[in-house]
Amino acid sequence: MNHLERTAELEAVPRRQLGFPHIFVVLFTFICVAAVMTYLIDAGSYERVISEQGKTAVVPGSYATIDGQKATLLTPFIAVFEGMKEGSSIIFFIFISGGAFGVLKATGVLQKLVASISRSLSGHDIILIPLLMLLFAIGGATFGLAEETIAFIIILAPMMRMLGYSAMVAAAVPLVGAGAGFSAAFMNPFTVGVAQDIAQLPMFSGMGLRVVYWLVFVSVSIGFVTRYAAKVKSPPVPGAAGSQDAISESPLTHADRLILSAFAGAILLIAYGVIRHGWYIGEMSGVFLLMCMLVGAFARMSPNEIAEHFVNGLKEIAMGALVVGFAFGILIVLKNGSILDTILYHLEQLLGGMPPVLTAVGMFLVQLLLNCLVPSGSGQAALTMPLMVPLADLVGVTRQTAVLAFQLGDGITNIVTPTSGYFMAGLSVAGVSWSKWIKWILPLFMIQLTLAAGMVTLAYYLSWS
Repeated sequence: MNHLERTAELEAVPRRQLGFPHIFVVLFTFICVAAVMTYLIDAGSYERVISEQGKTAVVPGSYATIDGQKATLLTPFIAVFEGMKEGSSIIFFIFISGGAFGVLKATGVLQKLVASISRSLSGHDIILIPLLMLLFAIGGATFGLAEETIAFIIILAPMMRMLGYSAMVAAAVPLVGAGAGFSAAFMNPFTVGVAQDIAQLPMFSGMGLRVVYWLVFVSVSIGFVTRYAAKVKSPPVPGAAGSQDAISESPLTHADRLILSAFAGAILLIAYGVIRHGWYIGEMSGVFLLMCMLVGAFARMSPNEIAEHFVNGLKEIAMGALVVGFAFGILIVLKNGSILDTILYHLEQLLGGMPPVLTAVGMFLVQLLLNCLVPSGSGQAALTMPLMVPLADLVGVTRQTAVLAFQLGDGITNIVTPTSGYFMAGLSVAGVSWSKWIKWILPLFMIQLTLAAGMVTLAYYLSWS
């Protein structure tokens, strides 16, 4: 073999490209980093009391160092199992809803529905993006729509692909829509309600300015996603399975209408139950399971066929469900090492000596960082507001502004941080990698940060109460 032949042979061998690590690798790395932090950060704890309403609150000024539990070599591996236990309710909700939509998907009715919508809109289906995002934003602002977005991503992913949109759009419509509404919520009981209760403010007070902020925040987010969706839209591949051309001649039958009625009824029932009766993922799972059986019956499937399609849905959703356990594993290590309160204490000390307006913005930034460690809105409120309220009183920041700083900081990172279990599961369900999502959403994230800082600053100068 001469030199030229050897060179040609080497060039023919494809070079190994460096790709972003698998999401399980990323999350396990974060678990290991958290384990190392138990040796670098002193363990500490605040005293906590139970209020008359049965809520746990932190006692300001009660921080003290304690003997913490250092991580061992086995800690990261045990944390995965403990994280699965901690997030079991969300994990099983994902499994059940995924299985239910596996049955719905097998009927082919969604393909027919998409074709019908596309024909009726005559090429103007881009209007679906802002309309759907507005609905999700209202849900985020009123009843804290968050984990529930996973179910909608399961629905939207195939529908958006059939309409010619990318997996990124399918993930962004519910995640960004609900996330923007959640961040600037005007009556979310899990963030605004809990925080105002701790701050001893009238429930959902300050509604006027909150609604204005919500409109601005949501409008910017909808504009960002809609512009991207219009840019990447492509026509369905002719003749492809499930494409519009392949199903456009198949009108909706009576059985299809019954199936769609069961699906729509399930969504409406869940919305009613969440708003009026405080339903959570247990009740939602039950409704989806009922929908699954009704859909199978209307499609004239045998019990065995329903079960087979249910299992196929489980297979497609399995990785997205297990991502939740890995994300919770990070928090398990931090909690067991008793370093969460220490991090909070040092952040509190940092804010104390700033000018009032900078303290207000600093509160927002602190909440932003803490949400990466405590991605539960009500949990973060119970942890931080008993400390932020007296700090706000001391430096001349109104309590309403402190609540605003909390809710904006709590919400914005929900669709960025890998410790947000439902967010990571949603990306996995849509087939979007975390690295690709971060690159895509970074401009919007920076815009939202700027808007939030400006909103907190304006609230301070208005002496908003």
